Amino acid sequence: MHTIPPGALRTVPPELVKRYEAEGWWTDETLGDLLSAGLATAGGTEFRVHSEVRPWSGTFAEVERVARRLAGGLRERGVGPGDVVVMQLPNWMEAAAVFWAAAFLGAVVVPVVHFYGSKEVGYIVEATRPRAFFTAERFGRLEFRPELCASVPVVGVVGRDFDELLADEPMPGVLPVDPAAPALIAFTSGTTRDPKGVIHSHRTLGFETRQLAASYPPDRGRQFTVAPVGHFIGMVNAFLIPVLDASPVNLGDTWNPAQALALTKDEGLTVGGGATYYLTSLLDHPDCTPEHIARLRYAGLGGASVASAVTTRLEALGIRVFRAYGSTEHPSVTCTPYDGPASKRLYTDGLPLPGVELRLAEDGEILTRGPDLCLGYTDPALTAAAFDEAGWYRTGDIGVVDDGGASRSSEAASGGGWLSITDRKADVIIRGGENISALEVEEVLLGLPGVAEAAVVGAPDPRLGERAVAVLRMLPGWTAPGLPEVRLHFRRAGLARQKWPEQVRVVDDFPRTPSGKVKKFVLRDSIATTHK
Repeated sequence: MHTIPPGALRTVPPELVKRYEAEGWWTDETLGDLLSAGLATAGGTEFRVHSEVRPWSGTFAEVERVARRLAGGLRERGVGPGDVVVMQLPNWMEAAAVFWAAAFLGAVVVPVVHFYGSKEVGYIVEATRPRAFFTAERFGRLEFRPELCASVPVVGVVGRDFDELLADEPMPGVLPVDPAAPALIAFTSGTTRDPKGVIHSHRTLGFETRQLAASYPPDRGRQFTVAPVGHFIGMVNAFLIPVLDASPVNLGDTWNPAQALALTKDEGLTVGGGATYYLTSLLDHPDCTPEHIARLRYAGLGGASVASAVTTRLEALGIRVFRAYGSTEHPSVTCTPYDGPASKRLYTDGLPLPGVELRLAEDGEILTRGPDLCLGYTDPALTAAAFDEAGWYRTGDIGVVDDGGASRSSEAASGGGWLSITDRKADVIIRGGENISALEVEEVLLGLPGVAEAAVVGAPDPRLGERAVAVLRMLPGWTAPGLPEVRLHFRRAGLARQKWPEQVRVVDDFPRTPSGKVKKFVLRDSIATTHK
């Protein structure tokens, strides 16, 4: 059994524990219990993988049988409650089987995105010391590296020996485990250099699943899920929420806008949101027609700063936008109701969700706490730095709260109004001692004709310390603007001259995290290298 380092788990204040239990937000249900109950009534629901290399079609009941046979095979090999199971798999049926099997066993699952390399995977294996490791023999850049898991007792490779781990008979029921114990460790790629192992319990993850499911429109349609299941939210959306509401699962193992558009038209699937990149790349694709757009009813946006230029564009096309704010540490903090006023849905990040408390520090940093807040990090030093004794989490994000026009009954209980994220504390360019909000500059850049995405980062400057560099991804067929054109645009927008970009770079695409965020530290490193 993996032992979480002393000090890694924060102490949740007793009064919060009592409140979460009294409100029914925290229950004695484990993930295994949640899945078993849901699968008992949703067994006939469709489960499909749309893949060129490993397509699969069946039902929840068929996937559950594989998962229970795997659980039986793992149990025979000594894997049980509290043991760590690492899985680095694409969006395939076997990923669901591994996740469900781990839940039935009461094990701690560690999802890893399939495109992580040997350095990241080696770090995660060393940090979690798993008893079982699952991966693919080959997929894109992923290739099985035996040396990475040489110390792991049980290894299963899809496409090679995965089936050999399946017991002849499925394991019935679930193994008992403390619902307050760790259930998942999610390693964030985020926008920082080192991955952080975020620890969630059965209670925090169960509440998050119910919370997120309740925020979705009931008529959202059959979802096409391409967000990696090795990423926290992709996993919840693919393997937990559909079991709760018996909704079909349609997975894609690569993001291909042409494929998504074809599935939208031919099979009635829809892409419901995520990072803005998923929606904008669909709309910008040459195959996109008004018929496709008509099938995109909703756009639930989150996972990165959401520009109003994007939300207003989607809304003008008849796609109802609603926004959410959260992180791997605190997954669902705020959400704009999908049936709320456009002035709030398009321009704010929403109201605190039931159970969530939110307040702003003196410098504008957002502090949160709630039933879905994680237990801490695998690194005790990070836990100590991020949480205070009262249970508040320092998000590192900067925001403002507007109390005007709030319309959700939970607002008084959650202690906040409409939140708008204005920046990250680490996403500030300091030019000559003056702070420049990267988000503010990016918003103006998105108003330039032909600009699909914009990221602003600081470049070293021997005189000013830093200067702003605009990195642009253009729409097909458009030529990037030169610096004089950009400056004219900023002059017309009325921004102070010190906020104007002083260099323009163009990329075919950005380096991204699993959830679609731009890895700004990679851009910064690249730009800094050219200035040495």
